[in-house]
Amino acid sequence: MTGKNARHNAFLRLVSSKVVASGSESRYSLLPNQEMVIGRDPSCQVVLDAMMYRMVSRRHAVVRPLSLSPDSRFSWVICDLNSANGTFLNGQLLQGSQELHQGDRISLGADGPLFIFEYEFVPQPTVMTINQGTVIASAKNQQRQSQHDSVSFTQLFPIISTGKDLTRKAYLVPGILTVIFVVLMFGTVGNPQANQVIVGSYIASAAYYFVYQLCGKQKPWWILIAMALSTMLILLSPLLDFFIFVFRVVLPGNLPSSQESITFTELLVRMFFGAGLMEEFLKALPVLGAYFIGNSLPSPWRERIGVWEPLDGILLGTASAVGFTLLETLGQYVPVITQNVTQQSGVGAGQLVGLQLLIPRILGSVAGHMAYSGYLGYFIGLAVLKPLMGWQILAVGYLSASALHALWNATGSINALLLVIVGVLSYAFLMAAILKARVLSPTRSQNFATRFLEPK
Repeated sequence: MTGKNARHNAFLRLVSSKVVASGSESRYSLLPNQEMVIGRDPSCQVVLDAMMYRMVSRRHAVVRPLSLSPDSRFSWVICDLNSANGTFLNGQLLQGSQELHQGDRISLGADGPLFIFEYEFVPQPTVMTINQGTVIASAKNQQRQSQHDSVSFTQLFPIISTGKDLTRKAYLVPGILTVIFVVLMFGTVGNPQANQVIVGSYIASAAYYFVYQLCGKQKPWWILIAMALSTMLILLSPLLDFFIFVFRVVLPGNLPSSQESITFTELLVRMFFGAGLMEEFLKALPVLGAYFIGNSLPSPWRERIGVWEPLDGILLGTASAVGFTLLETLGQYVPVITQNVTQQSGVGAGQLVGLQLLIPRILGSVAGHMAYSGYLGYFIGLAVLKPLMGWQILAVGYLSASALHALWNATGSINALLLVIVGVLSYAFLMAAILKARVLSPTRSQNFATRFLEPK
């Protein structure tokens, strides 16, 4: 019989054979007005050593107090904080939050540290003097301060305990590639053509990485590079002449010369056929090729290489656009303007203007070629996902992507403000396609853009 002057204290008891980093303390009291976060982060209320418990996330799980129950006791719930290896309650993987009961066993990861949730009955004295309360509060503060001030070996040398988190969560690979590109940039100083290739490739890679992270679906890097190279080869092959003949000679897509005076409507029509329809079809060829190649392969290569959902189409379409942008910029626009300025103002001025054109053209591909091709790629993947409406879906995607492309080219000769509006519109179309593709994705649960591997 407890009576009114009784209190039930709850606590977690660590029963794992390993020792916590903050000392030998293995029992943690749960306060009715504070949640208790368990993990490897020093800011957690229960800090576990990163060397011993590498399966534990930095902020792995939390125990939260709820309101008083009818018998004047607090109840507590355990919640997983989107940890990488999950939280197990009595051997079952925890989904969401669940109320804790006496003797419940909490495991951080399938083979991680094990805690037991327990209650204890503590008689509550009727009267406590101010001095007694001060002494108890002081003792608790000293205990917390002692735990907070302790420093583990892995805190002093954090690189020892991070392990594969460096590659998964700390963007180590992009950092390594950045260092490599910087060294190559230094190495090509004095060689303008090689330096432009290095700078252009790095900016294009950074722009594509941004889109890749937003898509959140893993695709083999060699497939993405193959898409870019395939588009470059098409541009360098006789197939380009055939495309030019069909779209700019047979169809009304003949691009106007600088001396020709035409209305905006006529310019838009010409750009729709001669730039939009032609170039978007050309960039879509490697994506369609990946679909047919993947279709002939056994699983899992079929899914890794081919197009099976809108996210696949976006990733492959934007990769194709990177190849198109690089070759068009480095092989056409930059050499032409460099040569023209060099003839008028000298070699140095020509190289400077060429670099000034190179950066915005490639960086702006996120709202340019990558936007159009990624948007069309969404419809290619959607057509695969919904084959009964496949041709109608492809027609809508092809025409709308080509219209955006033509609108950008046509407004470029009129007003810079209109060009900004069209660029933002194209970017918005691509982002909307990515967001919708993530919702439609059959592998949404594995998407790293929507699943937080590391809780905050």
